[in-house]
Amino acid sequence: MTESIESADPHIIYKVNGQVCIIQIHRPEKKNALLPGMYKALAEGLRLANRMESVNVILLRGVDDCFTSGNDVNSFVADDSATEERPSVAFMHALLESRKPLVAAISGLAIGIGTTCLFHCDLVYASENCFLQLPFTRLGVCPEAGSSYLLPRQIGYQRAAELLLLGGRFSSTKAQEYGIVTAVLPQDEYLTHALQISHELATLPPQAVQESKQLMKQGLDSVLPGTIEQELKIFSKLLQTPDAQAIVKAFLDKKKAS
Repeated sequence: MTESIESADPHIIYKVNGQVCIIQIHRPEKKNALLPGMYKALAEGLRLANRMESVNVILLRGVDDCFTSGNDVNSFVADDSATEERPSVAFMHALLESRKPLVAAISGLAIGIGTTCLFHCDLVYASENCFLQLPFTRLGVCPEAGSSYLLPRQIGYQRAAELLLLGGRFSSTKAQEYGIVTAVLPQDEYLTHALQISHELATLPPQAVQESKQLMKQGLDSVLPGTIEQELKIFSKLLQTPDAQAIVKAFLDKKKAS
């Protein structure tokens, strides 16, 4: 039985299926581009799921042809709030603080935060038509969400440098080879498989699962908050440079013309 829980944002849907809380990004008409209110609802959903005694596992998903294309550029540029107050930062911290295991089901696009959030997940299942991208240098900025620390630690410096410095797109198959994705499945199977694994994980003794997760991640809580803060300061500074401003202007002009 699936129970829906009201979210503060219409583009973020919460559902509880057995002992699994499903948090869905649902803005398909804009390729699931994330607005400030969506970030806030994502953070609130993660924290709510961690408080719910009946929930043992959290599943993050998008729509069938898109996980998320990353920040909505229009709202991102318009948001002149202090860096540490951005709703995206609350989402980053909610990912970092989750004691319950996080499973991701991704398909189509997983761009920017759509890839960096995966480094905080415990299991990631991707469709074979999915591609990922860390386009920060191409936008004139730097990595976010602790990815400058997590990715080299997870896959090795040379591979991380390839993905973070060049910023090109890479397939879900390559992501699996590099250890970013747990498994790649046919398009019509990836979500079913992720749900099946989530339910399997949810039936295990929750304290044992959560303590095991904490043991594997020990030490990160003392490093990542500072890393995220440092990334955000540099990101904010770089965003004001002529290079980044020109890239953003060209992107917005292209959208207006289309």
